[in-house]
Amino acid sequence: MTTHDKLFIPGPVEVSEKTWAAFSRPMIGHRSEDFKNLYRAVHPGLQTLFATKQPVFLSTSSAWGVMEASIRNITDRGVLCCMCGAFSDKWFDVAKRCGKKAEPLQVDWGKHIDPKDVDRQLASGKFDTVTLIHNETSTGVMNPLPEICCVLAKYPDVALVVDTVSSFSAVKIDMDALGIDVMLTGAQKALALPPGFSLFSVSEKAFGRAEKIPNRGFYFDFLQFKKEQAEWMTPSTPSIGHIHALQSKLDEIFEEGLEARFARHARTNGLVNDWVRRAGFDFFAEEGFRSKTQRRKPSRICSRASTTCCRGT
Repeated sequence: MTTHDKLFIPGPVEVSEKTWAAFSRPMIGHRSEDFKNLYRAVHPGLQTLFATKQPVFLSTSSAWGVMEASIRNITDRGVLCCMCGAFSDKWFDVAKRCGKKAEPLQVDWGKHIDPKDVDRQLASGKFDTVTLIHNETSTGVMNPLPEICCVLAKYPDVALVVDTVSSFSAVKIDMDALGIDVMLTGAQKALALPPGFSLFSVSEKAFGRAEKIPNRGFYFDFLQFKKEQAEWMTPSTPSIGHIHALQSKLDEIFEEGLEARFARHARTNGLVNDWVRRAGFDFFAEEGFRSKTQRRKPSRICSRASTTCCRGT
């Protein structure tokens, strides 16, 4: 086996030999019964991870493709973009580039989105969509998703789109119980699959909205995804290797058990936090709203030098 530098970044993360072996299984036709059986096999596990009865879709794209799709498919009146870091800030730019009326709900980096501020903005009646990144990778902030969902429940005509790219399968997120309308994630973080693939699910409310939205495009048309999924298909040729790898990863996850997996991540979080404090490091995100693994580098340490040291070069 050839050696390589292991990745200790938010994503992509280190991919196991077992996952690579699954990724490299012999190719099958994407319109074949073999493919239908593969999609059918992974689907129940995906619904369990999303905690939804809605169909879960497979998208051969980064999560950004689905993030843009959510804007194009369900936004009519206007979108409120909750912005607390680089990725959530970019979603605001995406909304404007899609020609939608978008307004920012901006907080300083390291701070969380306050549900009271969301309530105040939605009371204006200007918005029919809210975008929220659950766990903002760039700042290490985990936003208070349940509390924000409680606010959205007061506004049934507003759809909530949640990016769970760096929290999905690491913490419990109950899509149906929380009332999330579009929940999306990527493959390259907690799922530990190669990048370039994403998963998402859409509520019936969001599907109804999409039916009234013109110019949804084709590649990311939610209604086309729904139509094809009913036959265990995808709208276009998918990355079949990713789905094989996903099947292998789901087997691992459910062999461990979801609650055990969540508890393991929580224990790791405690170990990391203890080490951060002992080593004289600090946290960038405010207490009570921190990602499972994040810390702040002291100014005395050079980022480039520390990376070079870790690589052994």
